[in-house]
Amino acid sequence: MLVEIRGAGDIATGIALRLRRAGCKVVMCDIAVPTSIRRTVCFSEAIRLGSCEVEGVCARLAGSCAEARSIVVGGEVAVLVDPEGESISELKPQVVVDAILAKKNLGTKRSMAPYVIGVGPGFYAGRDCDAVVETNRGHFLGQVIWDGPAAPNTGIPGVIAGHSADRVLRAPADGVFEPVLQICDVVRAGQVAATVSGVPMTCTINGVLRGLLQEGVEVTAGMKSGDIDPRCERSHCFSSSDKARAVGGGVLEAICMLTSRLEG
Repeated sequence: MLVEIRGAGDIATGIALRLRRAGCKVVMCDIAVPTSIRRTVCFSEAIRLGSCEVEGVCARLAGSCAEARSIVVGGEVAVLVDPEGESISELKPQVVVDAILAKKNLGTKRSMAPYVIGVGPGFYAGRDCDAVVETNRGHFLGQVIWDGPAAPNTGIPGVIAGHSADRVLRAPADGVFEPVLQICDVVRAGQVAATVSGVPMTCTINGVLRGLLQEGVEVTAGMKSGDIDPRCERSHCFSSSDKARAVGGGVLEAICMLTSRLEG
């Protein structure tokens, strides 16, 4: 089964890992300059580096749909620069998953593939997709919704070791993002993690720098640009989060149920 995922950030990558391990062929689409924060667990890094590996699974940048087909046949995940999802009509996947996590639908339609799954707020199961997978942390994280929308976006980051919004680093100004530190660095509150137009972006709490935008990204003041893990476990920088795994499991469940209905 060929699955095309719109988006290649950390949640989309968690989905891709689940699907690839379950035997699906996976193609992912993203923008030319991704704004992923947790880059060490994002297949979007293949756009910048040409290839990358997350938890033993390799992703490779494809320059065309034909190259993407070749990559997935070889057992790897293919990544295309295709923000509009134009490759869907040529690749004709059995499943399209919208995991852009834009908090709204950026153009995904139920007619794009035999099965279409939306991830998080902005999708309505039974209207613009066949199923929606809940991304809101809590009791229903990863739940498959067959009729209706996901829970609205709260705007509040998940709590990790007692920290929520204070563990997120935000751009201090408009301009070009210039990292000073690297993902996996142990940091202390007040330490400069990056600069934007000469303005320092300082660490908010002690911990491990789990995410940081890539160099050269154009940012706006207040844009999410980094993430600190107060648990101070460097190994967490290189594995998918519990949220990504739960959402990935929900997408896999939805695909299994949709295909079993057809077979039945």
